Amino acid sequence: MPFTPILATLGYVLSPDGKRVLLIHRNRRRDDAHFGKYNGLGGKLEAGEDVVDGMKREIREEANIECRQVQFRGTVSWPGFGTGGEDWFGFIFRIDRWDGTPKTANAEGDLEWIAIDAILDLPLWEGDCYFLPLVFRSEPGQFHGVMPYRDGRPVSWTWSELPG
Repeated sequence: MPFTPILATLGYVLSPDGKRVLLIHRNRRRDDAHFGKYNGLGGKLEAGEDVVDGMKREIREEANIECRQVQFRGTVSWPGFGTGGEDWFGFIFRIDRWDGTPKTANAEGDLEWIAIDAILDLPLWEGDCYFLPLVFRSEPGQFHGVMPYRDGRPVSWTWSELPG
């Protein structure tokens, strides 16, 4: 059977000093599957756009900033992640430089600057703790992981690395 996941981007915007990251606290809509959780910025790709343009568009829409220096950090395949068991495939980026003044909130929730070393203490998707350290490490390279979900929880995590 062919694997036909929902394609999405996830971007982690660093503060100018590189010590904090701009996260969304999904606290606006109670019917949101992400309600109460913190997450990077991003969303579904649109037909006809590449992953970099899709990520930049999502961050422009969600935070009102323009990405200037983008690092592709890797991918995560999330079979069964969706509320109806849909498969998702995410392209993960770190944004090291940007222009503009970030919004403090949008329709999905509050935007907050969080110290990178405090992220794992927040309410996140349970599986985020496996790949987030790979996003923020200083070493170059890419990770490519698979994290199957069942009943809203990850059941395993495997990943490969391409050195930088």
